[in-house]
Amino acid sequence: IVVVAVNSTLLTINAGDYIFYTDWAWTSFVVSSISQTLMLVVGATYYLTFTGVPGTATYYALIMTVYTWIAKGAWFALGYPYDFIVTPVWLPSAMLLDLAYWATKKNKHSLILFGGVLCGMSLPLFNMVNLITVADPLETAFKYPRPTLPPYMTPIEPQVGKFYNSPVALGAGAGAVLACTFAALGCKLNT
Repeated sequence: IVVVAVNSTLLTINAGDYIFYTDWAWTSFVVSSISQTLMLVVGATYYLTFTGVPGTATYYALIMTVYTWIAKGAWFALGYPYDFIVTPVWLPSAMLLDLAYWATKKNKHSLILFGGVLCGMSLPLFNMVNLITVADPLETAFKYPRPTLPPYMTPIEPQVGKFYNSPVALGAGAGAVLACTFAALGCKLNT
């Protein structure tokens, strides 16, 4: 568990790196959500089906969270902003994986289908709550300037109230489909 959690944590942190986010904003949110879903679902379903004990997925997410705090702490000491992806966004999504596995009496196919959809849909939602609670990315961008001109400096007409243009909806929709494949891969690693 430790080896996989360390690697998934590193990929997760890099997917949510503040430079990547401030340069690419909404596009980055979707990419970051899907990559985090991948790292969470594959590892969590692997260990969940390996042990056969509901709760293992949440334990895996807890390890990812703690390692992220440690790694972010190290980056903070080097002068990076600490307050990006630091809140435990993976825990509730992992709990849904555990719930799907437990509620269907350890049925792997239900874990793949129900757990995958629940986890894939929920993570972008929790991720958005996470972004709302941290420092303004624009403020961070001005505090840590970049040499290139990022997209948000280009004046565009605001598109208000268009749900189909929502990164959360796109992330949740893509996540719901892809997480089933990720969950199937996690289960397959045990066979």
